[in-house]
Amino acid sequence: MAASLDRRGPDSGGVWQDEYVTLIFRRLAVIDLAGGGQPMVAEEDGRVLAVLNYTGEVFNFAELRDDLRRRGHRFRTRSDTEVVLRAYLEWGAACAERLVGMFAFAVWDARTRELLLIRDRFGIYPLYYHRTPHGVIFGSEPKAVLAHPDVPAVVDLDGLREVLSFAPMPGRGVYRDVPEVEPGQIVRFGVGGMTATRYWRLTARPHTDDLPATVARVRELLEDSVAGQLVSDVPICVQLSGGLDSSVVAALAARALRERDGSTLRTFSIDFEGHVQRFRAGEMYGDPDAPYVAEMVRRLGSDHTEVVVGSGDLLDERVRAGVVRALDMPAPAGEMYTSLYLLSEHIRGHSTVTMTGDAADELFGGYRWFHEGWYRDRDAFPWLAASHRMEMLTGLLHRDLVADLGLEEHQRDHYHAALAEVPRLPGETGLDRRIREITYLNLTRYLRVILDRKDRMGMASALEGRVPFLDHRLVEYVFNVPWAMRSFDGREKSLLRAAARDLLPEAVLRRTKAPFPSTQDPAYARGLRARLAAILDDDRSPVRPLLDLRRAEAVLHTPDHGARSGVTRLSLDLAVQLDHWLTGNAVELVR
Repeated sequence: MAASLDRRGPDSGGVWQDEYVTLIFRRLAVIDLAGGGQPMVAEEDGRVLAVLNYTGEVFNFAELRDDLRRRGHRFRTRSDTEVVLRAYLEWGAACAERLVGMFAFAVWDARTRELLLIRDRFGIYPLYYHRTPHGVIFGSEPKAVLAHPDVPAVVDLDGLREVLSFAPMPGRGVYRDVPEVEPGQIVRFGVGGMTATRYWRLTARPHTDDLPATVARVRELLEDSVAGQLVSDVPICVQLSGGLDSSVVAALAARALRERDGSTLRTFSIDFEGHVQRFRAGEMYGDPDAPYVAEMVRRLGSDHTEVVVGSGDLLDERVRAGVVRALDMPAPAGEMYTSLYLLSEHIRGHSTVTMTGDAADELFGGYRWFHEGWYRDRDAFPWLAASHRMEMLTGLLHRDLVADLGLEEHQRDHYHAALAEVPRLPGETGLDRRIREITYLNLTRYLRVILDRKDRMGMASALEGRVPFLDHRLVEYVFNVPWAMRSFDGREKSLLRAAARDLLPEAVLRRTKAPFPSTQDPAYARGLRARLAAILDDDRSPVRPLLDLRRAEAVLHTPDHGARSGVTRLSLDLAVQLDHWLTGNAVELVR
């Protein structure tokens, strides 16, 4: 089991066990490199009190340590791990409410013979488990749990729906009987069985600040979040896209580093061979990233590296197999995962920690479905409102399988269940009510896909990814800002632009939302078709029975669709990744 997580924790490992529990740990050392070894044990007079397995970062650990010292706790290390352990001894499971950060941890309480699994508020760090007749098996990724001989790698229709839905259900997981600990959840296992409780959830509160005060408060919260997340004993950098969100993080990080110790920020970006020359503006992509990245680098004075990948890199079998192995399932968004995997590999040669601009769109309203009524007002997850979205992904699957999956009905049921969770103010109606719903759905469903991608593609190279826009204090504040204030000038992310106005070049400040870049090289689609041809020629391929062979053959004999045939690209990518997944992971599909 430990070997399955070597990539997440390449620096050291440890095992602790007694007659009730065995804890195994692999460490990525970030804070207190010499003193933060795990599993970490708290003892008193030779008696074990509690043992901790902890991943992630608690950014307010220094303040918590000071508080705990005043309460009589003594510390042997400088690590945030020991702070979490001592916080548990002081406050029990309620310690999670005091932690500012991203984390997933397990505590064995030897006093009560309870095991607690606790996950951060947004699920930035993953945590999975499997119940057995005699106990529980848990790990940071499904592969760690599946490595145990008592846990079969079975994927049923519910699991396939999770792969294909673009709206994962909190806690569900892809593998049968291997659920996730939900974001903001505490799961306890003891002599009385299992219980699950929430220690945090989004709440609706009246917003009383006027616009200038709101802009100032957002800026203050962002500055605090970015500065706090720069804590590290290893090299740290920012992933820069030239868009508003990553540029804000980079600008605040660069300023904080200069003020702290005069150091220069390291930044990284990704581009594709020949991308500027091939680029054609479209509905989603208004302009390429590279010119905006260059302008930000000049503004920041950062030590910058542009990572350029080609179709050969994206089609490399080692890389594609690595993506599926890291994710433990096929990637639902094609080469977006592969390019991030390659970028993370390159960054890890220079930095151990990276910061990103993820979650700003979900929080501040960057997507078109916040602004365009056709998307916003549909009785569905707004990012799935376009009727062709599922066809883009399932176009090559056998029609019987698509019918069995019933994705539209599944998504409709899931959507209405999610909508029932949304907190609302008394009397809230109309646009404010709908925007609150969309913001909640984005933060609790759509963001799950993005966070999982960031974590798995980064941790495949032992690269820790931090998300300053998900400081829960910032999220709680902005979630309750009325839409008229969040979009006060009619533009996307008006509030964020106002809070960052003095930080960015005018061109970056004015730039509209652009998604993660995608190659426009026709050679990539040709390479995918070549791999599909190999699958169709192999009678032993496990994915072949899942495909509509007539449609697949038609794709092979259709003239080059070029780089912009999204339906073909996503469908081809899925078919090829399904083959990697089923071949390389001994997965049993049941229908």
